[in-house]
Amino acid sequence: MTHLKTHCLAAAAILPFALLASPASAQESEGLFQIKAFLTTVQPDAAITEVNADLIGLPAGAQTSADNSYIPTIAAEYFFSPNFSVETICCVTPHEVDGEGALAGASLIDDIIILPATVTAKYHFTGFDRFKPYVGAGPAYFFIFNEEVGVDAAALGATDADLSDELGFALQAGVDVPLNDNGLGLSFDAKRYFIDTTATFRAGSAIALQTEHELDPWVISAGLTYRF
Repeated sequence: MTHLKTHCLAAAAILPFALLASPASAQESEGLFQIKAFLTTVQPDAAITEVNADLIGLPAGAQTSADNSYIPTIAAEYFFSPNFSVETICCVTPHEVDGEGALAGASLIDDIIILPATVTAKYHFTGFDRFKPYVGAGPAYFFIFNEEVGVDAAALGATDADLSDELGFALQAGVDVPLNDNGLGLSFDAKRYFIDTTATFRAGSAIALQTEHELDPWVISAGLTYRF
């Protein structure tokens, strides 16, 4: 009986530490890092929201839009716990801005490259078996470069086009689906960015046209993951 009591007391003493260690062990078995290789579509708006300067006389009903882009992207993620992680993405996305409405079909800005530097904090839900849905949010800074004046904007006298780099915000939701116990999985991800830019057209040194635009792109991705 004495030996039985001793074993019971030892088990009782060890149990709290075992329970505390269990989440860490589960987290360690899944890995702290996750890499995602995606195919991604970037779908910006680019609508004019305000005209700051207009020396060329925009026609009534003039509007703009940016084309969609389809690119490969990579995401890197670090897990602080089974529920919380931080993620960043790597990609550059090409676009062109064309006219809409009274400017329909006009080529305004070509060969735009956007680098959307983004960091999101993510919460991962548990209790869905092998499905691991998550939500996230965080800051984003759009570096915009390589803008070229479109042929129709050049015909109006524009010699230079510039879109301003801007700070914004991103919301995120998605799901990870493990395929095996070796870290391989599938991931489906959607982000909505809230970010504006200022478009400036110059004729020589003079500002011929300056407008504010909502970019607010949807960024939708699907691909493979590897957690280690």
